[in-house]
Amino acid sequence: MIFLTMIARVADGLPLAASIQEDEQSGRDIQQYQSQAKQLLRKLNAQSPDRCMLEAGNMNFYYFIAQGVCCLCLCEASFPKKMAFGYLEDLHNEFYEQYGRRVLSVTRPYSFIEFDTYIQKTKKSYVDSRARRNLSNINTELQDVQRIMVANIEEVLQRGEALSALDTKASNLSSLAKNYRNDAKCLNTRSTYAKVAAVAVFFITLIIYARFWWL
Repeated sequence: MIFLTMIARVADGLPLAASIQEDEQSGRDIQQYQSQAKQLLRKLNAQSPDRCMLEAGNMNFYYFIAQGVCCLCLCEASFPKKMAFGYLEDLHNEFYEQYGRRVLSVTRPYSFIEFDTYIQKTKKSYVDSRARRNLSNINTELQDVQRIMVANIEEVLQRGEALSALDTKASNLSSLAKNYRNDAKCLNTRSTYAKVAAVAVFFITLIIYARFWWL
């Protein structure tokens, strides 16, 4: 289930369009998640990772950024990641085609609220169980999302830490791991050379010894 969808301008977090799933049982929670989504959108910037999943209890936030526009959705934790990002990319492509030239000039929140019609139609196609089977081929063609950044929404909002900083830390850890592998490879190579050199010295010594012995 997709409970919340928001589209915003990355430069200042201005919400441009939104759609909320009406659900009496979870209505109170959705309001809380909606507040978290707005805070998150205000934290994004040009250095933020272009796609990310943020864990929020039994829900997950997903967002996709391209061309200065962020598409964000809130899904139940069991909703497939590839399908969530496929949904966001579909929304972004259509939204930017319709309103891309006006994104930077608008000043009023939800200036493109009429886009909700397209959001509802697209959401239904992704949520409907029969549509999921029909979309299976599309999912296999989506780029791999296993390496997306994953964080916790509460930690990000409470610490006030920018996602770009988290992404930098993740990149640093990746670089350290790469350096470690390179160092290990160099050590293995040096060890091999040392063994070969020791064997060569042994045989050379043996040949010299045998030569002088026979002389």
